[in-house]
Amino acid sequence: MSVTTENQTRLYGVCDYYDAESLLTADERRVLGRLRAFLDEKAKPLLADYWERGEFPDQLARPLIELDLMEPAELTTDRPARGIYQGFRIFELARTDASLATFYTAQAGLFRTAIRVGASAEQQAEWMPKVIDFSLKGVFSLTEPESGSDIAGGLATTARRETGPDGDTWVLDGAKRWIGGAATADVLAVFARDTADGQVKAFLVDRDAAGVTLEKIHRKTALRMMQNAHITLDAVRVPEARRLHNVNSFKDVAAMLRAMRSDVAWIATGIQAGAFEAALGYVTQRQQFGRPVGSFQLVQEKLARMLGNLTSSLSLVVRLTEQQDKGIYRDQDSALAKMQTSLLMRETVALAREVVGGNGITLDTDVARFHADAEAVYSYEGTHEINALIVGRALTGESAFTR
Repeated sequence: MSVTTENQTRLYGVCDYYDAESLLTADERRVLGRLRAFLDEKAKPLLADYWERGEFPDQLARPLIELDLMEPAELTTDRPARGIYQGFRIFELARTDASLATFYTAQAGLFRTAIRVGASAEQQAEWMPKVIDFSLKGVFSLTEPESGSDIAGGLATTARRETGPDGDTWVLDGAKRWIGGAATADVLAVFARDTADGQVKAFLVDRDAAGVTLEKIHRKTALRMMQNAHITLDAVRVPEARRLHNVNSFKDVAAMLRAMRSDVAWIATGIQAGAFEAALGYVTQRQQFGRPVGSFQLVQEKLARMLGNLTSSLSLVVRLTEQQDKGIYRDQDSALAKMQTSLLMRETVALAREVVGGNGITLDTDVARFHADAEAVYSYEGTHEINALIVGRALTGESAFTR
């Protein structure tokens, strides 16, 4: 849904009520418009059927990559694309579908951050160009079957260093869970605890290496299109050259999470936009008692609350991104954004389902898909409670985390 201003046609219209889009350059809007056209024409017609089947529409992957969205040629010369563009790229994907956004950010956010923060300068020079053009596809493999929120202390996957005639090799044993996109990745960025010093290290493990077993997680009720894997690592051997040399403790992993949580806050905001637009479109067309559903006072109040939540969330992530573009990365900033946008998202998608009525539980209106997928986004990249404790620690100087 777009509106026309004196100078340009806006992409985001009413769902961007305070016109955050005006912070984008004309070139950035053109790239996002190219993404919008692809999503509307190629992706949207497939989503309901693939969501219901619990399968990812693989035919979208290569064309999406070929859109050249990570570092578009028309935006970059000698510096990376701006954070505000990257945020709106996530927003655009998520307002269409949360699984598509998660699929793309698995590479452009999670895996790219692992290389950007964790790799040495030499490793970055070798790997980063391949990450950007997707010739090296990877996933971030941190969460474990028994450790999610307590992964800092509970990480149980081990790495044992061995010295041999061909140089140092690491042997990895353990398991990872909820790893989205693992089945189609080339490498898994696996985090493991060094048996020698007890510190967390990171390794690029070939997906098809000996000792690696992947199992698809079935029976999900959210992010059904996203293929999440349970990964077992049984005496998997990795050369020292494939260890991320700048990851030597969990503090280094925390630096990655600090940067990545902003991506999830953008996803939570985009989901609100998609649900709001779908609900608004429905209530302006649906007739009850001889008039449009959208003409009733109670419905309009819910629409206003949804727009308030969305506008608050978009303002929050835009300001966070502006700070990060200045090099300001604080745990409490990204934690607050993820916590608050996810909380508002939960209410927004519930209100959207409410105003659409009984039809809101079918996939035909799109609202049900956003409503269900929001539950996964609410929990991943830090639950509400964990992010609240990160903010609380910054406010009081006291850690309330269980030891």
